[in-house]
Amino acid sequence: MRDWAKARRERTRHLIELGGLVQKAGLVDLTDDDRATLLGAFLDIAGQLREGRNTASGDLKTRWRRAGLNAFDRDQEHDRTTGGNDHD
Repeated sequence: MRDWAKARRERTRHLIELGGLVQKAGLVDLTDDDRATLLGAFLDIAGQLREGRNTASGDLKTRWRRAGLNAFDRDQEHDRTTGGNDHD
């Protein structure tokens, strides 16, 4: 496989995984799949992180990371107990 094709495939997989996170967080349903609302929310988050490379933005990232890791752990535990991958 050519390098450009491999890089494109890896990028596509990465983007699909990011979209999965949007779905997993429930944002698609909560926004009625309104992409302008989702983009606005993401821009707001980016702005919060960009505004100050201070303690507040570091605290936000730490809090968000902790919540995300906990969600992944819950999913992993659910998979172990149900033997499947039936996340909704």
